[in-house]
Amino acid sequence: MPSAQHPQRWDIFCTVVDNYGDIGVCWRLARQLAVEHGVAVRLWVDDLAAFARLCPAVAPALTLQAVGGVEIRGWQQPFPEDITPADVVIEAFACELPESYVAAMAQLEARPRWINLEYLSAEAWVADCHGLPSPHPRLPLTKHFFIPGFDEKSAGLLREHDLLARHAAFDADLWWADQGGTPAEGALTVSLFAYENRAVGALLGEWRNSAQQVRCLVTDSRVLPSVSAAIARPLAPGERYHDGALDLQVLPFMRQEDYDDLLAACDLNFVRGEDSLVRAIWAGKPFVWHIYPQDDDAHRVKLDAFLERYCVGLSPAADDALRAFWHGWNAENATGEQWRAFSGHLPEIAAHTRTFCDRLTQLPDLSKTLADFCRTPV
Repeated sequence: MPSAQHPQRWDIFCTVVDNYGDIGVCWRLARQLAVEHGVAVRLWVDDLAAFARLCPAVAPALTLQAVGGVEIRGWQQPFPEDITPADVVIEAFACELPESYVAAMAQLEARPRWINLEYLSAEAWVADCHGLPSPHPRLPLTKHFFIPGFDEKSAGLLREHDLLARHAAFDADLWWADQGGTPAEGALTVSLFAYENRAVGALLGEWRNSAQQVRCLVTDSRVLPSVSAAIARPLAPGERYHDGALDLQVLPFMRQEDYDDLLAACDLNFVRGEDSLVRAIWAGKPFVWHIYPQDDDAHRVKLDAFLERYCVGLSPAADDALRAFWHGWNAENATGEQWRAFSGHLPEIAAHTRTFCDRLTQLPDLSKTLADFCRTPV
């Protein structure tokens, strides 16, 4: 049995998709499991160079290293034959475990807990599928599906035990001083992290001509070429651009902890994918989600499922304005009129988002849900 001297061992397998989304979630989960739940975590990653951008302490050339209490392993082909499977095995986001590793799992007397950690979803089917067992067709192994979500019938959301306290103690004035100065009195502060988006031009035009000053911090991400195209000038991290009411600054790529601070500092956060959505919720500030686009438009169903949960309690006018702007942003055709309607309701949306955040904090977080499930062997 696991003990303080012999903690439970976990293997997390992660393939890097879309640059940083999957490894971002896996890295947060691995650290939290190690720090808060006392397990020995081994994180297998197939792209250490991408991982190193999120966590500069990672050395891309080293296939074995320890960072933040987690053992980091380069996931190479062929997979090493001498690796003993852990007590708990997480197959993150439908990555496929090495065949030799699965075979070794089946040979163990105490077979591991095998978890398929799925993508976040607000859809109704999560309640019926979360926690379901899936027996292996040939081997004496069973995989369980864990689906992050927004109610007690899901696996919950990642949230470190001290995250909300860190946000409460956050000194925004000091943070802004380090970014080149405190924003003008009454200015709207915005972080912009998104996929490529043709609607950026209309949005920047609105901010340029606004009666309110807009301080926009653009992350070094896939949206940066869209911003550069909109102002007809290439931009690079560290540069700053002024035009009318718009004060735009490009930030260098940042660690996850620094990104959390960015979200806490701004009045409005444009986020993308899964990890930054969850972090924006915990920051308790209004946000706009650019969901990962899928060829079959399945992302639109997922977006609407989240909106059905998030918008509960908004006034009809604010609800309509938020949905219209979010849909326009995701369709890359958001208009100035949609922005003006949305921004006109930001005070109400800000109070609503804080309530939404508070409600979600009443649920167990994802790491605890996983740890509790995996405390006993199969």
